[in-house]
Amino acid sequence: MAQPSPRLTVVTLGVADMRRSIAFYDALGLQRKVPSTGEAVAFFQAGAAIVALFPWDKLAADATLADAPRPQAFRGSTLAWNCDSREEVDAALAHAVRAGATLLKPAHETFYGGYSGYFTDPDGHPWEVVQAPGITLAPDGRAVFAG
Repeated sequence: MAQPSPRLTVVTLGVADMRRSIAFYDALGLQRKVPSTGEAVAFFQAGAAIVALFPWDKLAADATLADAPRPQAFRGSTLAWNCDSREEVDAALAHAVRAGATLLKPAHETFYGGYSGYFTDPDGHPWEVVQAPGITLAPDGRAVFAG
C-alpha cells in the first residue's frame, strides 16, 4: 500500500453564533455549498480549500476537547488570503471590514518584502491578507510557489 499523501483540504472554525458567522462569510464573498445543512454546519468554497463553520461547543466535543474557557488571546494559528498585488491586499482588507470584520493591523511592508494586514472574523479567528514574494495564485485559486 502506498504511503498516504497529506493535504489540507478543509479548515473548520468553531463559532459562537452560526447565523452571524454564515452571514459574515456570505458577505465576505465565499460561496456557500450544501445550504441544506441550515445552521447545523456550513461549508464555503475558498479557492482550492473549504472553510467549514460548526458550533464551538459541538466542534470541541467532536474533537474530545474542553470547550471552555474560550481563549481571548492568540490561539496559535491564522488563516491567510493571498493576493497578487498590494492594491488587492488593500481592497481585500477594506472589503472584509465592510463585511463585518474587525481590522487588527493595517496593511504594511513586511520584513521579507511582502505586504500584509490582519482582520478577525466575528468569532475572533485571525486572517492575514498578504501579497508574498514567491507565491502566486493559480487560476483555480490555489496558492503556489513560483518557480
